[in-house]
Amino acid sequence: MKKFELTAEFVTNVFGKKLFRIKALVAFGDVEKGELGGFIEKEDNLSHSGDAWVYGNAQVYGNAWVYGVNITATRSDNYTFTVAPTPDGPRIIAGCRYFTFDEARAHWAETRGGTRLGDESLALVDHLERMAAICGFLEPVKDVA
Repeated sequence: MKKFELTAEFVTNVFGKKLFRIKALVAFGDVEKGELGGFIEKEDNLSHSGDAWVYGNAQVYGNAWVYGVNITATRSDNYTFTVAPTPDGPRIIAGCRYFTFDEARAHWAETRGGTRLGDESLALVDHLERMAAICGFLEPVKDVA
């Protein structure tokens, strides 16, 4: 059973790909029928089963893997940070950024150092790293393909 369909609404991402908004065809979890979701390139990028969630400012494309266990934290300006297990080890996904914990700390220290949002960003990275340790995904996940 299909859960989503593509709408005519689209955006062009930083890689020049045209991404279409999805709309729920049925109610499931805390999603209502007709609710608009994120943006994807094509329907083949959708899985109509499983329990992984992708939301917020997430962009999933190419050979991306979405796992069922992700940890999300949101800054006071509603900027969402997600840490996800990957075959390359855990990565923080924030907007179009894809960082290791150390890369994330360096980025926000450089771009927002000394500001409230910078301090908040660094605290969230620390929190996400600790939660990744608690959930047991500080090591790379095995590629199941």
